[in-house]
Amino acid sequence: MSADGAAGATVDLAKDGGSDGGGGSLGLGAAAALVMGSIIGTGVFLLPASLAAFGTISLVAFVFTAIGAIALAQMFGVLSKRMPADGGPYAYSRAAFGNVVGFFNAWSYWITAWAGNAAIVVAWIVYVEVFINTGHNKVFSIVIGFVGLWLPAAVNLSGVKNMASVQIVTTIIKFIPLVIISTVGLFFIDWSYLTSNWNISGKSPMAAIVTCMALAVFSYLGVETAAVAAGKVRNPRRNVPLASLLGTLACTVVYLLSTLVIFGTVPNKDLTADGAQPFTQSFNAMFGGTWSGYAVAVAAIVSGLGALNGWTMICAEMPLAAAREGLFPRQFAKLSGRGVPAFGIIASTVLASALMIFSYMGQAGADVFNLMILLAGLTAAVPYLFSALALIKWSFKADERTPGANWKFDGVVAVVGLLFSALIIYGSFTDSSTVVSLMILSVVVFVLGLALYLYMRRQFTEVPAKPSAG
Repeated sequence: MSADGAAGATVDLAKDGGSDGGGGSLGLGAAAALVMGSIIGTGVFLLPASLAAFGTISLVAFVFTAIGAIALAQMFGVLSKRMPADGGPYAYSRAAFGNVVGFFNAWSYWITAWAGNAAIVVAWIVYVEVFINTGHNKVFSIVIGFVGLWLPAAVNLSGVKNMASVQIVTTIIKFIPLVIISTVGLFFIDWSYLTSNWNISGKSPMAAIVTCMALAVFSYLGVETAAVAAGKVRNPRRNVPLASLLGTLACTVVYLLSTLVIFGTVPNKDLTADGAQPFTQSFNAMFGGTWSGYAVAVAAIVSGLGALNGWTMICAEMPLAAAREGLFPRQFAKLSGRGVPAFGIIASTVLASALMIFSYMGQAGADVFNLMILLAGLTAAVPYLFSALALIKWSFKADERTPGANWKFDGVVAVVGLLFSALIIYGSFTDSSTVVSLMILSVVVFVLGLALYLYMRRQFTEVPAKPSAG
């Protein structure tokens, strides 16, 4: 793979050099763009509508979620210094606990990636339909969804350079409305909107916060993407931790402020209405007319394409790493002439397309979106949890500590990541409107994973006796 980085004006952003992993195509700028672009998709543009059903208490949940996400970013940064290899959470769990745990973490995270793409594209369609298919014809919506899924797939199939270029450009564009609403929007807040709808969920405050955290965690899926793609990052021991932390912190600031502004500028009843477009409604409320809302809708469309672009790469990187070690079918390990795992990209996009179609065959509205983001969050929390356990194991066993690391700090970060992951798993099943469907999907996912495990287990390669601690 060329070390020139992204083409044109993006070359300098992707050029950091370094002695470690010099063959990677992604420098610090591109790696940070991957993290931010993967975290900020269309979820943040639609999530306030889901959280509005709980009231402004969901802002408290967002703060706790942000703390947990920052801990995860720090955790993956620490782990990537120890093991700067493709696969991220999968690689850590396999090295610490063996092939069986590694396989099911790879399987779970792969579900996260393509199920998350299905959720992203469902939210993306909402903003595309500001301009076309305003009558929300389901067949036309599905066609729009196909465009949203397969256009980023085509970019990824064309090579890592093109993927990096698209990621940097879309990340810059998507940040514009988020920065505007997070700064200028503060002057337009009607504080009565915030105080009059504190907890309208009918749940206890603690139950409401936990459920909101399970929903909000979807907006932070992606903190680990630089670690997952570490094999494509130049100087990964330096750039992966920095990209993970800086990208997560930047997203946290705009997330918290933009959600506060939306809750303070749009009446709760409008946010909870069918077809709500929170950012569009907020910009229209602040600036009047519809032109500003249209501009935000365009930014949300670009943002969604950027997120789908990044996650489509991640959809293929996890099974690529697993396939190289015999845990996934070897087709996932084959690289095309462009140097990309084409089979993984296509297979993941097919599955995301099928889930998107399924969502439109079922109940429309927030319940479908909530179900998909809960499934994505649940399947991500499992490898997050085992990554935390791996770091705990390597921090508190004296003979396995990384030389030169602050093992006490690493251990505390790992414990916070562990508790956060466990809380997300618990919270995923506290929403009565989705709990039955989520349990059924979870069983189906596990059974399919078990079948693949039984088929692949004789091809598993041996786990190295001890991971690199250099």
